[in-house]
Amino acid sequence: MCGIVGCILKNKEQVAPILLDCISKLEYRGYDSIGIATFDENINIKKDKGKIKEVDSKLDLGDMDGSYGIAHVRWATHGDPSKINSHPQTDEDNAIAVVHNGIIENYSSIKEQLENEGHVFKSDTDTEVIPHLVQKFMDEGLNLEGAVRKTTEIIHGAYAMAVISKDEPNKIVATRKDSPLIVGLGEDGYFVASDSPAILKYANNIIYPERGEFVILEENGVTIKDENGNVIDKDVETIDWTPEMAEKEGYDYFMIKEINEQATAVRNTLTERNNIQKIIDDLEDINRICFVACGTSYHASLTGKYLLESLAGIPTDVILASEFKYSTNTLNEHTLVIFISQSGETADTLKALDVANESSQTLGIVNVAGSSMTRRAKYVIQTQAGPEIGVAATKTYLSQLTAIYIFAALMGKNEELLEKLNKVPSYIDELLKDADVVKEIAKIYNVNRDGENVNDFFFIGRGYSYPVALEGALKLKEITYIHGEGYAAGELKHGPLALIDEDIPVVVVLPPGENHRKTMSNLEEVKSRGAKVLAIGASNDKDLISKSDDVFIINPEVDDIIAPLVYIVPLQLLSYYVAIERDLNPDQPKNLAKCVTVE
Repeated sequence: MCGIVGCILKNKEQVAPILLDCISKLEYRGYDSIGIATFDENINIKKDKGKIKEVDSKLDLGDMDGSYGIAHVRWATHGDPSKINSHPQTDEDNAIAVVHNGIIENYSSIKEQLENEGHVFKSDTDTEVIPHLVQKFMDEGLNLEGAVRKTTEIIHGAYAMAVISKDEPNKIVATRKDSPLIVGLGEDGYFVASDSPAILKYANNIIYPERGEFVILEENGVTIKDENGNVIDKDVETIDWTPEMAEKEGYDYFMIKEINEQATAVRNTLTERNNIQKIIDDLEDINRICFVACGTSYHASLTGKYLLESLAGIPTDVILASEFKYSTNTLNEHTLVIFISQSGETADTLKALDVANESSQTLGIVNVAGSSMTRRAKYVIQTQAGPEIGVAATKTYLSQLTAIYIFAALMGKNEELLEKLNKVPSYIDELLKDADVVKEIAKIYNVNRDGENVNDFFFIGRGYSYPVALEGALKLKEITYIHGEGYAAGELKHGPLALIDEDIPVVVVLPPGENHRKTMSNLEEVKSRGAKVLAIGASNDKDLISKSDDVFIINPEVDDIIAPLVYIVPLQLLSYYVAIERDLNPDQPKNLAKCVTVE
């Protein structure tokens, strides 16, 4: 969740404006405070709770002396959001400064021991034990690198950290365990960061340190060492994302920009067909598939279950990553476990991947090249969505779905589906031309019949449309804070129907196909109980149009099997425009972060 940046410049210019610019690119990760530390004879720190613009206007974060330093956006886990709990954290003498992403699980016992030794703590954070430990070990004679290394032998948990010391100028030491960290090699300096969008403007040549490796940034270069202190050579990868790809480019918010980029994301991901075929050719004796994912990726996985079982006849399970450990006894060498993650750094998904690697074939579907998942899964499908900044997944969801569709069609040798997939980008482009229709619908469904804000929504669908209903409900919850529930339409009579009344709108996902008649019956069922019905269906579906209160219509060529790739778009737009009606920021929903790097 938290984001860290470190930079050391070759030209001795002021680093603070660059750190501020870089850390601003990590706002999407979710945060409640901001802080920067630079070095110029002493460690200088400016930090406080609040959004970057608010804190910057108060403290002028870019006006700090020093040609190297570290920065942080914090998401509170230990200690409330406050100036004292913000990062960077220091020891009591302000000789060491640390930024940290993750959780130190045994901080309490470490803190107690250090206090018994005379150390004085100022914050309620778990992070503060790190600078105290580093300073303790430096006082005992270790250099900064050695002190950080010894500190990591004591602390338990997930972390990525960057550390500076006033006693070793012009040096940043960084390391990681489970939390993400990258190294950037730029013309004017060297960087560490939680994610590439932070530094793309300054460096697109990237090194990906593994768990337990140490990074030493100095004016004359970068050194990577293994856990035993040996210098190691690392591959340098060039990221072809441009800095402009991570900007809004005239859109009000990243979310609407990324919704409008979905046709391109699908087109680009369709080019992965040959790579996916090679993976399938290499798989042998697979008689079971298991998807493991969280959130939006879980909904993409549910669609994958329907596809693989119907097209390839392979029994397929879908398991939440956080629940995966309860199913590990069923894995064997004939099981393919598919892990899906936008970032490739989702903590519980990575932990499940490590377990599955011990007994099964593993495949990662991931958007970020060089991420932990790409290095730890046996096979990788790289989705081609480009950087996604908005917290609510949109184009990465569709690119995940596209990869799953290609995989299932090739596994089932279904050329007809592959041909249909090639038309999906044009269907999406066509649909987005009518986005203003959804904008007007959002105004209607934002309030109830009494003009008060709607507090509840239902989304229903059958078959391939059931995961679409789930994802539509999740998007609404994420960015509008409206309680939304997605249900298989056939489940209404088994409990949810008791909640239906005139104050709860029902969104019905109803493409043409074999489930149409039964879902129409469910539509009439909720309408007879007073619910206001918004239907998403085909433009030639006169029955649907006549029996719904409002309709968003889609090209009738989009049948039920490819509907998940198209019908989700108006639901994304609905959530976006309702958020705008409520004067909410859809890019930064409360309590959520783009990348969940702790369990």
